Amino acid sequence: MAVETLSPDWEFDRVDDGSQKIHAEVQLKNYGKFLEEYTSQLRRIEDALDDSIGDVWDFNLDPIALKLLPYEQSSLLELIKTENKVLNKVITVYAALCCEIKKLKYEAETKFYNGLLFYGEGATDASMVEGDCQIQMGRFISFLQELSCFVTRCYEVVMNVVHQLAALYISNKIAPKIIETTGVHFQTMYEHLGELLTVLLTLDEIIDNHITLKDHWTMYKRLLKSVHHNPSKFGIQEEKLKPFEKFLLKLEGQLLDGMIFQACIEQQFDSLNGGVSVSKNSTFAEEFAHSIRSIFANVEAKLGEPSEIDQRDKYVGICGLFVLHFQIFRTIDKKFYKSLLDICKKVPAITLTANIIWFPDNFLIQKIPAAAKLLDRKSLQAIKIHRDTFLQQKAQSLTKDVQSYYVFVSSWMMKMESILSKEQRMDKFAEDLTNRCNVFIQAIEHMFYRRSMVVADSVSHITQHLQHQALHSISVAKKRVISDKKYSEQRLDVLSALVLAENTLNGPSTKQRRLIVSLALSVGTQMKTFKDEELFPLQVVMKKLDLISELRERVQTQCDCCFLYWHRAVFPIYLDDVYENAVDAARLHYMFSALRDCVPAMMHARHLESYEILLDCYDKEIMEILNEHLLDKLCKEIEKDLRLSVHTHLKLDDRNPFKVGMKDLALFFSLNPIRFFNRFIDIRAYVTHYLDKTFYNLTTVALHDWATYSEMRNLATQRYGLVMTEAHLPSQTLEQGLDVLEIMRNIHIFVSRYLYNLNNQIFIERTSNNKHLNTINIRHIANSIRTHGTGIMNTTVNFTYQFLKKKFYIFSQFMYDEHIKSRLIKDIRFFREIKDQNDHKYPFDRAEKFNRGIRKLGVTPEGQSYLDQFRQLISQIGNAMGYVRMIRSGGLHCSSNAIRFVPDLEDIVNFEELVKEEGLAEETLKAARHLDSVLSDHTRNSAEGTEYFKMLVDVFAPEFRRPKNIHLRNFYIIVPPLTLNFVEHSISCKEKLNKKNKIGAAFTDDGFAMGVAYILKLLDQYREFDSLHWFQSVREKYLKEIRAVAKQQNVQSASQDEKLLQTMNLTQKRLDVYLQEFELLYFSLSSARIFFRADKTAAEENQEKKEKEEETKTSNGDLSDSTVSADPVVK
Repeated sequence: MAVETLSPDWEFDRVDDGSQKIHAEVQLKNYGKFLEEYTSQLRRIEDALDDSIGDVWDFNLDPIALKLLPYEQSSLLELIKTENKVLNKVITVYAALCCEIKKLKYEAETKFYNGLLFYGEGATDASMVEGDCQIQMGRFISFLQELSCFVTRCYEVVMNVVHQLAALYISNKIAPKIIETTGVHFQTMYEHLGELLTVLLTLDEIIDNHITLKDHWTMYKRLLKSVHHNPSKFGIQEEKLKPFEKFLLKLEGQLLDGMIFQACIEQQFDSLNGGVSVSKNSTFAEEFAHSIRSIFANVEAKLGEPSEIDQRDKYVGICGLFVLHFQIFRTIDKKFYKSLLDICKKVPAITLTANIIWFPDNFLIQKIPAAAKLLDRKSLQAIKIHRDTFLQQKAQSLTKDVQSYYVFVSSWMMKMESILSKEQRMDKFAEDLTNRCNVFIQAIEHMFYRRSMVVADSVSHITQHLQHQALHSISVAKKRVISDKKYSEQRLDVLSALVLAENTLNGPSTKQRRLIVSLALSVGTQMKTFKDEELFPLQVVMKKLDLISELRERVQTQCDCCFLYWHRAVFPIYLDDVYENAVDAARLHYMFSALRDCVPAMMHARHLESYEILLDCYDKEIMEILNEHLLDKLCKEIEKDLRLSVHTHLKLDDRNPFKVGMKDLALFFSLNPIRFFNRFIDIRAYVTHYLDKTFYNLTTVALHDWATYSEMRNLATQRYGLVMTEAHLPSQTLEQGLDVLEIMRNIHIFVSRYLYNLNNQIFIERTSNNKHLNTINIRHIANSIRTHGTGIMNTTVNFTYQFLKKKFYIFSQFMYDEHIKSRLIKDIRFFREIKDQNDHKYPFDRAEKFNRGIRKLGVTPEGQSYLDQFRQLISQIGNAMGYVRMIRSGGLHCSSNAIRFVPDLEDIVNFEELVKEEGLAEETLKAARHLDSVLSDHTRNSAEGTEYFKMLVDVFAPEFRRPKNIHLRNFYIIVPPLTLNFVEHSISCKEKLNKKNKIGAAFTDDGFAMGVAYILKLLDQYREFDSLHWFQSVREKYLKEIRAVAKQQNVQSASQDEKLLQTMNLTQKRLDVYLQEFELLYFSLSSARIFFRADKTAAEENQEKKEKEEETKTSNGDLSDSTVSADPVVK
């Protein structure tokens, strides 16, 4: 392009350097890339629109919809144009009236039927407050006013139609005729008139069956009476009340007394001022009767047959027309009346709309009593009997009928799919075959919808073909009329009518055009224009054209499941059936699609503040039923199945599928989400959420079951394909454990319920109702100290001091008891006498004798001797000391954790001095001072900690060693029997660990060793106890017995006595266990003694203390000793 703009002088020297080509290629490449991107974008849009989230989508949600019904742009006057002006006028008037009737019918079906039917819905009796009924009726009055205007308009139209028809068929021979009517039958007009009468009849039936409406109306009238007595209270002007009351009376008389239809047919059809004569018009009466019979002949053949379409609705219209004919002309065709009643045998009842059922026999007898009298009672009675038998037959053959419908619909869908599908694909439609009766119609509708593109294409072709056939027939007839040279007005009318029909058919097949064609052909078929063999095919073609042109609308009307609202009591039963037969789970989509059909009708409700209240109520009701009858049952069943599968090792009920049967519930989870209102019901997500929630909550209650629930989660994924959420809960108790404050407040309970382990510094619960035992270790204590602060440590030691005081009082009482004291003094004397002979070892049998002697003094109901109780007391004292030790360790742990951020504990910077040097603000100085104090506290605590054991020894020792407590000095001699008692108890506890009943089982109790070590220290009796050489004595005794048993075994092995050998083996085992247990106790006691500095006596400790004091005096230091600083804590 740029080259062409150059001046002509340059043109001779153009050189093709290939740049243009490169440029073009680049542009072409860019264009190609754009097309690719655009194509992929279009494909994404197509995919998004094509595959919706639900299997069955909501028609109203489609972004693009295909409407097949052609819209008429021309008016009736433009369409009806022929040279024959009179004919034009006749056809125009009749066509306009028919269009008006169609509009009135549409308005009634959408607005008025639904407004009346849904009155009182959306409010349950429980939720209704007094006065709600009147408020609802108050809102509804405006609707009734509109209905009144509508009914009045219908009356006018009926009157006009009758007048227009009567004007055409004149019986007066002298009066001029508008057009020649011999052989002209405007059947279409009568059909339309019948439709309008059906509307009025239906309104009557709806109001007659509506008990709520009538009750509310009565209550509203009563309210008005009370308003009348006191208008000022209600803020209403009295002069406005009377007109309003008159208006209400008019409404009641016109609408609520069931006289809508009756008032219409009882109108004064004869014009009073010499206008159109109707009742005296015999030609019109004959034409009217002839048309009714003609319509009836067409309808009767199809009624009750499988190929029936809308014949029932037409039959209602015929009954209405017959009654109107009788009312105007007062003549009865008895034969025709009987044949009308005979239809009741084929069709005993007709559903007019929703749940309104109409009985033709009752109607005909009630409206034409004169005719009913002519019939004998038997024949009338026979109709009622036949109705009952018909109902019974239908009830019995229901299952069979449903199955035949199922096969029929399935085969039809298969044919449709195979004909319409270009590729032979059946995947999407396979689910349709799982329908049942209540969803057939939805399946049919979706079949049409899914193939709407192909159907649209076919419909236009079919329409054109039918129009061509009709035009051909008309052109043949037209040629026949033109070829006849005889001229008459009638012939001219026929020709004009055929030309009009021809012109109108040459265009889209709209409702107006088809109406004009049928009216034109009513005129055009007179004078044998068509031969009999030509006329019938033409009528068939026109009928087909009507059907195919309104195919989509007819399918939609027939497949509208709005009636389900009135029969929603079936829904729970249906859901139970779906749940029982999970194979048909896909049916749910169609059911919810059917339930959604009620929504447009509900939007016409006028008795509530907004129709949305009614929709919410409906939505809530359906969801509650779904949850109760399907979702919750499904959740429980899945959970039960998972539990039973995981616990197969337990002896559960028989789960053999061959005996108890099984349901494959996994089919529910393969369903796509179901659309209902503005939500998607995802069954898979609902069940997954329920299981997640249940498993999480139950795991938090019992953390030890985490593995079971993990297993159930995995099983849910494998068996049902549910993607479960991991709980992320810890698989054991949290680190916090029991709080220090809790233990401190209940230390008396703690020391009796927990057992101490010296080596691991851990407390273990003695027994528990749960599957697990709680433990308390240093980390738990450190966490508590970090929560409450280090001040809690001194308070805890104070509490322990108070607790020990009480326990030592009981200890003193036991030691002071005469039975105990005398035995102990005797044992001390005995040991002094024999120690030289016995190698200074306390004899084992003496300790055993003491144990037996104490048991003779008596036992508790639990079988415990006094010595057992004393051992428990010492264990509790030891546990308290173990707790104090743990508090100190926890404090050190906490301090060391806190101080770890200080780089060098030896060289800590003084922040206060640094702040002063910099001359910073007073607040900063305060903060620095606080930081320094915190750091020094932490450093001191982490370096040394407080010597709590020393404090608790120093505070009790002087009291224990006083002369008045001389009875306590006997304690060291009771230790051997105590250790013997403890070992027996310990062995029995350990043996229980292997038994099923684990009550009283334990594997550690170092509180006893701690208690003995502490009391020996308080009494300064380590040397006295060591002088007994008790553990050496025990060791020698058991080794001696073990050797004796081994010797005996060697002797007996020769004699081969099996039973005796077994007994000896058991004896040796028992001796080994006892020896081992004594050894363990000895090690624990030795370890515990280290805490209380067992290497020094009280005298040596006092000497050491004095030396330290002298040292401090000489160095002029006034640092107090740790015991002195600790005194305020324990006092």
